[in-house]
Amino acid sequence: MMKWFFLALVIVPTLELALLIWAGGKIGFFPTIAIIVATGLVGAYLAKKKGLKAIRDVQEALNNFQAPADQLISAAFVLVGGILLLTPGFISDAVGFSMLFTPTQKLFKPIVYRLIQKKMRNARVIVQ
Repeated sequence: MMKWFFLALVIVPTLELALLIWAGGKIGFFPTIAIIVATGLVGAYLAKKKGLKAIRDVQEALNNFQAPADQLISAAFVLVGGILLLTPGFISDAVGFSMLFTPTQKLFKPIVYRLIQKKMRNARVIVQ
């Protein structure tokens, strides 16, 4: 797991930088900066809006005496998506936007559920 995490910390920023340099060469420096700033602003707005909805969904599930598992996973996607949208880069923006919307979250949720189940089978999930 740490091997993949380390590779992601090296490869993803390198790809982001290469893509930003390429875009700067194709469309120019200022349009590239404008796109980065615009996606950051739009991402912050959407993350705030979706984050507040996620909090309301968790509260509603708790008020109905239900375990808010699905709502918490959605809230985690919104959090990670918002963070990715605030970091400069086209790849992180694409992944960040995909984590904010319900139809694309449905693609990620089975992966997360399998990861959690695998950790629980291996007794690596600690609840305090």
